[in-house]
Amino acid sequence: MGIKMKKNIVLIMTDTTRKDMLGCYGNEKMITPNIDRLAKEGIKYDNAYTCQPVCGPARSALFTGTFPHTNGMVTNSIAMGANVKTIGQRLSDNHVHCGYVGKWHLDGGDYFGLGQCPEGWDEKYWYDMRCYLEELSEEDRLRSRNPATSFDEDITEEFTYAHRCTNRAIDFIHENKDDEFFLVLSYDEPHGPCICPAPYNTMYEGFQFEDNPNFQDDLTKKPMMQQLWAGDAMNQTKEEINKPSTLLSLFMGCNSFVDYEIGRVLDVIKEQIPDAMVIFTSDHGDMLGAHRLQMKNATAYKEVSNIPLIIKGGEAGKTVTAPASHIDIVPTVLDYFKLPVPVILEGKSMLPQIYNCNEKINDYVFLEFTRYEVDHDGFGGLQVMRAITSERYKLVIHLLDTDEFYDMKEDPFEVNNLIGEEAYAEIRNKMHDELLEHMNRTRDLYRGYQWAVRPWRKDRVSVWANDGYTRQRENEEYEPRQLDYDTGLPMISAVRKKTTKDEKK
Repeated sequence: MGIKMKKNIVLIMTDTTRKDMLGCYGNEKMITPNIDRLAKEGIKYDNAYTCQPVCGPARSALFTGTFPHTNGMVTNSIAMGANVKTIGQRLSDNHVHCGYVGKWHLDGGDYFGLGQCPEGWDEKYWYDMRCYLEELSEEDRLRSRNPATSFDEDITEEFTYAHRCTNRAIDFIHENKDDEFFLVLSYDEPHGPCICPAPYNTMYEGFQFEDNPNFQDDLTKKPMMQQLWAGDAMNQTKEEINKPSTLLSLFMGCNSFVDYEIGRVLDVIKEQIPDAMVIFTSDHGDMLGAHRLQMKNATAYKEVSNIPLIIKGGEAGKTVTAPASHIDIVPTVLDYFKLPVPVILEGKSMLPQIYNCNEKINDYVFLEFTRYEVDHDGFGGLQVMRAITSERYKLVIHLLDTDEFYDMKEDPFEVNNLIGEEAYAEIRNKMHDELLEHMNRTRDLYRGYQWAVRPWRKDRVSVWANDGYTRQRENEEYEPRQLDYDTGLPMISAVRKKTTKDEKK
């Protein structure tokens, strides 16, 4: 009998890294040699999407394999349900050692977390941001949240959260290299306050993005929410919007700093576990002035939703242009460890594509938004959005606002909203139907006739029963089979046509 090969995955993620903040995605101004190296050794996905462009909800999908509307984390600072299992829990229950180092943002606490290791992950290596802050004096806590600290002469890499996370991840690899494991290394960087030591703190002085049409988007044919979000920028010139600033240069410097930290880990992986699968991604991006907007919110624009995704472990040096999604990461990891993919998961394994880039996993991928954060009054409040994107087209439904449709081949900067253009009606309506079916299939708790009856969809009518099905939860690895309301017996089929009292007679 042959020797069974130990399988290892290291998933490295950053917070708020746009695709165009990496050299391997075509921006020669970006100094990211380590991530670029990983792209040469693996597969680079051009059209990978987050499930929601906000920290907590994005991570909830990435680590549970279910959309935020399913796992309950529809906004920051709302915890997932107790019956929601993460990939760490699923793997550890199947004897795969799991370590999580870095930002978690899934426990319903504040930005920094509760400092408590959740079920399924090795407590020895647990290190969320509260753990980091509790290592610091009160004075250093204040410094750790102030961007100006980056220019203090005594600030070294050892002070930063990124460096301390790297050290723990390296320890995990050294101490567990002979075991089968799944390790997550989750940096907060380059997210503000963008603390980074020299030379990174001044590396991008004077930086600004190349001019493009979306800095001039007047937003007149876009949702009102975007116009309110833009605020004073509605009346600014493109030069005023896309201009150098200390905060922007620090953000880019911190991006190169975290690339350096990632390089330290990649070197150890190459030395200790060279056959490991390595996945790199980010939870979401940042508008940074595109479409006159800053940060992230209820939008599907590429700047916040089309995230970097690089996977080493199959083909090398290839680029995949077909749509990809964070929702598929958990099924992929389970498949890699030769474990069954549970029915409750809402994605599918990308493993066939990783081993053969000609395989197509998705025709469409989906993203959503409900609210930015429960703790804040602002950020637009309730903004319920659902979106579907193919390699070329993107349809965005804003339940309480104007909808959007883009032809990204003809309009790569997503300036021209074609939602009412009859020339695109056939493909738009097909994607709309696919989106509605996705909402039904995933038991979206916000689904209803309002999503179907839009001003531009004349052939849709309002129906009280919507599609008329009962769709019960199937989490049968961890819960008893649900019971049929009409019989009190275990349901025969989780999805079945709903019957009325009259029909039962």
